[in-house]
Amino acid sequence: MSQEKVTYGPIHTPHLADATKVQQMRDYSQVGVNLFWQRQMIFAAAICLSAFYYELWLSITTLIFIAISETFDYLLFLRITRWRGRSPRLARLFMNRIYLGTVLSAGVISYFALGIALQQGATTHFLPLFFLFAAALFASMNNHHILPVLMLRLAIYGATFLFIPIWDIVRTGASIESELWTQLFTVVFVLYFIVDCSRIFMKMYRTNLRQLEELKAEHEKTKIAFKVKTEFVSTISHELRTPMTSIKGSLDMACAGVLGEMTPQMEKVLKIAQRNSARLTSIINEILDLQKFEAGKVSFDIEPLEVQTIIEDAIELNQAFAGNLGVTLRYAKPSDAAGIATDEKRLQQVMSNLLSNAAKFSPAGSTVKVTSVKHEDKVRISVIDEGIGLAESKREKVFDEFSQIDSSDQRAVGGTGLGMNISKRIIEALGGQIDYFKNAGPGTTFYIDMPLGNGSGRELAHGIHVKDMVNGDGPIGDEEPQKPSGDRAAA
Repeated sequence: MSQEKVTYGPIHTPHLADATKVQQMRDYSQVGVNLFWQRQMIFAAAICLSAFYYELWLSITTLIFIAISETFDYLLFLRITRWRGRSPRLARLFMNRIYLGTVLSAGVISYFALGIALQQGATTHFLPLFFLFAAALFASMNNHHILPVLMLRLAIYGATFLFIPIWDIVRTGASIESELWTQLFTVVFVLYFIVDCSRIFMKMYRTNLRQLEELKAEHEKTKIAFKVKTEFVSTISHELRTPMTSIKGSLDMACAGVLGEMTPQMEKVLKIAQRNSARLTSIINEILDLQKFEAGKVSFDIEPLEVQTIIEDAIELNQAFAGNLGVTLRYAKPSDAAGIATDEKRLQQVMSNLLSNAAKFSPAGSTVKVTSVKHEDKVRISVIDEGIGLAESKREKVFDEFSQIDSSDQRAVGGTGLGMNISKRIIEALGGQIDYFKNAGPGTTFYIDMPLGNGSGRELAHGIHVKDMVNGDGPIGDEEPQKPSGDRAAA
């Protein structure tokens, strides 16, 4: 069977403007906007010199022409920078107007230089030629994004550059030994220098633009690969979850004695299988949670709830698990109730993760304490363990996905490294904050800050999170809350 080689690249549509040309116009316009006031200061200085040393009316007319040209360019540049770059018709319109603006602005500068040169007579025209040189160099440095536009501008400046010394030679009939010819040769040399500078800046810009396009193409390929990976992992996880649910259910029934009496040896083997099936189911659920968060397909069922009730239910769900490790879970219940608007199942998932982690990383015989304290418009739920303590410098690794503080093969506690990352995503989507600090004594305190209130929860959950992360095809994780696989770093 023949195999087709798939090549990923930018998608071209006949109804869209050329992306490279659009980028060039945007870059050109953005530079024009950024340098607006710098150009005005240069023009102001030149006009003041002209008005004082040469002719006032030349300065006034130049000022009027500059105002017209700069206003036209500035408004055009603003429109282009705000343009989405989709319409080919607009692209052609903007390009034509850029050409028109180039002719206007270059023409005004040439008119100004010619006016001064004619006022000076047949002599060395330092001031007008310097203005032309500065304008040409400025264009080479800052207007090299669109080659035809740069060539048009330099052609206007170059023609003016050459006209001034040639006109002096023609008008005076100067011989080759005259200094006027030296001025002409110097002008030719300067023009070559300007063209060479333009070529260098153009080459640098095109190199950068090509690299940017290559990065964009690589980014598109990465996005496609990421999407394929996400869909593959999600499909495999779904396919695994269905048989695992049946296997776990059968093992639970067998271990409960529903299928008949078991010998001690059978019970021991089935208990091991039951624990590992529960662990595998938990891992599958974590992977599905992560994939749905990354795909933006997570929804929340927001309702008013009491914090105390949520904590008590979470402790009840995890008490047996902690007891098997010789750890006690205790809730220091406050006297005043605290109401929040949240998703009960999702908050229970986070609480179960924190409690099971605290139990697994605490020594046998210790107590994991849970507190809830109101402060202003928030309530803080804290889970305080008596383990070895977690350094605050490890914060990024704790909440990163697929990350564990102890990732060695000999680590005491297993897990995927997803639990804390998923918990952070859930809490932030609900408008809260999750973090931790190392206790002054032994252990670590993980805490959740949630906004108080009994509304629908949308306004309390920092709508931007809900809007961005809830894209809803129904709540995920329809199974009963599972005890996380338990890696402290990101369990």
